[in-house]
Amino acid sequence: MSPGTGTPFRIIPGGLELTLRATPRGGRDALDGVGMDAAGRCFWQVRVRVAPEDGAANRAVIALVAGLLDVPARDIRLVGGETARVKHLKIDGNGTELAARALAATDSLTRRG
Repeated sequence: MSPGTGTPFRIIPGGLELTLRATPRGGRDALDGVGMDAAGRCFWQVRVRVAPEDGAANRAVIALVAGLLDVPARDIRLVGGETARVKHLKIDGNGTELAARALAATDSLTRRG
């Protein structure tokens, strides 16, 4: 599983790498779906209520992902895109279990929709 092959995450040693596109001031904190950029790379589309000031939106994104994957926020690090909308996160833990949780979160959108 790697970004660009239909999933916004990939299993890496020690965890999972996740790509997402964040919308600050989005009115609510939520996973909206999966998107794809012009190069064919997949990402989670998320929104958070807070403005991108002093890292608040990044903290809100991490808290949202922590809740979706049922992991402590301390296990998630922003490894790319600190000031960009497209962000790369590293989530520490069992990569296979985290991937299953990420798939379940994505699949729940399809069942709701």
